[in-house]
Amino acid sequence: MGGRATDLSTAVVSRRLLLPLVFISGMASLGVEFGASRLLAPYFGTSLYVWGVLIGLILIYLSAGYVIGGRLADRYPREEVLYQITAWAGLWIGIIPLVSYPILLISQQGFKEVSVGLVLGTLLAVVLLFAAPVILLGCVSPFAIRLLLRDIETGGNTAGRVYALSTAGSILGTFLPVFWFIPTFGTRPTLEGFGLVLVAVSVAGLWPWPRRRFYAAFAAAVILAWIFLPSGIKPPQVGTLLYEKESAYGYIQVVQDGTRTELILNEGEAIHSIYDPSSLSTGGPWDYMLVADSFRAAQDGEVRPKDVAILGLAGGTAARQYTAAYGTDVQITGVEIDPEILNVAHRFFHLDEPNVHPVAADARYWLDTQAGKYDVIVMDAYRQPYIPFHLTTREFFSEVRGHLRPGGVAVVNAGRTATDYRLVDAIASTMAAVYPSVFLVDVPQFSNTLVYGSTEPTTVADVEHNLGLVNEPLAQSVAQSVLNDGNLRVSPYHDQVFTDDLAPVERLIDEIIFSYATGR
Repeated sequence: MGGRATDLSTAVVSRRLLLPLVFISGMASLGVEFGASRLLAPYFGTSLYVWGVLIGLILIYLSAGYVIGGRLADRYPREEVLYQITAWAGLWIGIIPLVSYPILLISQQGFKEVSVGLVLGTLLAVVLLFAAPVILLGCVSPFAIRLLLRDIETGGNTAGRVYALSTAGSILGTFLPVFWFIPTFGTRPTLEGFGLVLVAVSVAGLWPWPRRRFYAAFAAAVILAWIFLPSGIKPPQVGTLLYEKESAYGYIQVVQDGTRTELILNEGEAIHSIYDPSSLSTGGPWDYMLVADSFRAAQDGEVRPKDVAILGLAGGTAARQYTAAYGTDVQITGVEIDPEILNVAHRFFHLDEPNVHPVAADARYWLDTQAGKYDVIVMDAYRQPYIPFHLTTREFFSEVRGHLRPGGVAVVNAGRTATDYRLVDAIASTMAAVYPSVFLVDVPQFSNTLVYGSTEPTTVADVEHNLGLVNEPLAQSVAQSVLNDGNLRVSPYHDQVFTDDLAPVERLIDEIIFSYATGR
């Protein structure tokens, strides 16, 4: 009798765990979605299209899970089956961080030269990594409703409780990873934690059945693998890795390549900052920002900026160049959305000039609420290969102009290929709707073009005259490069003007990537 009573009590416990299991499964499903986005970011970025693929596929998986769960519940209406389903889901979630590196790396490299590589690589990675656990989690709600349903008269109440609990879990599964787990512990521990909590509840529910030992042992193996396997996120494409971290905004790498320290963000296809103690000149777009103040009406003497705002400070390369050229008299406010990048800038890129004032904020919000008046405003807020769309619109450039002193200049760093200037066209066309004169300068050693918007009517002759007056050695070498190698010209572009309502910058950049990959 005692053994039978024990079996009955454990069966009751197993049944009472059904609703907590529904809550935890809902929480895990959203935790997996956010974890997936973070695992993909170092390889494929965080563009609108990556998010679209991710959310769309997860909804497909959940829909498939609802159908499969309902059919399984009708055929095998036993708690044991449901707890095995969630145990496998939890174990799979725990395994994802352990196997994600080779799968994601193969996906990225295998599709690197394919025309739609970004989409196909993301699809393959998501299919391989996240299909099984999300489908299994989708089985939980219909299965739980079937097990909890006692009569048809209370069916609506039962279904309502289950879906309310699942949704409440999803809400918590949204807030916990975003505001606590991922910024504090990282993606890998977050996924491991969700998976192991799901396994723990499943094992407790399986306690009347002997298979509990198998799942418990499997979970222990996952924990040991997590502890002892290497914890790196992604190897650098070149050089030696000095530092890597997941922040609230993306994946950060610091790489040593010879004498240069380089800042790499997300998928790592571009260098966002350079520090080289052996050379003041970088050869990059940061150098060409130094002469922005020359893009105004002809002056009698050298133009020296007094106040500069840099939107997209990153590691502070542009700020250091300005300080090296004009000394600490030029006051520089650098706006960077990610506080972790500012920490990296101080630690690895020697951002310690007394005239540089870093601010952690979104560039446009800062411009609207805190900005003063400046001689030059630089916009270099890439999240490679994309520019945040709200920093490419007519309304934004109008706000920038409102914070420029008379004769001030706005300069934007725009990416391109050797022959495809469509992004430059879009940026310059939009700026031409706000600024009376817009000029272009190509960066010889980089695939970038600087777009300069003048707040007063200016000619190429005016700019050439002002560049000829530059005396500071670093700025003078840049001025000569602009005149000799930069193809200085008035912007010929007056096509589509981006607005806050319509700024398809991500689609445009993806079309450029497509054309480059296919050679069209």
